[in-house]
Amino acid sequence: MARPETQAISFRIPAEKVDALERLSKATDRPRSWHIEQALDAYLDMQTWQIAQIEKSMTEMDAGQGIAHEEIKKELLDWGKGNKPKRSR
Repeated sequence: MARPETQAISFRIPAEKVDALERLSKATDRPRSWHIEQALDAYLDMQTWQIAQIEKSMTEMDAGQGIAHEEIKKELLDWGKGNKPKRSR
């Protein structure tokens, strides 16, 4: 199986993070680059998910499927008082 193409990048981080990464690398017998790639994959996955959720919500709002701020505010103020939400959704 062919390995995916890789590129070298360079960036600066505080020395404490480099030290922590080095300790982690030694403890797991994995290269620092492996841990950095794992962290970057997790970060990119989360950011991609978050952007997709924001875009979905904006589309719903544009289609009139949102809930007015005042309605949410009233629900939060009534929370715990035994009042049921009166939302149509």
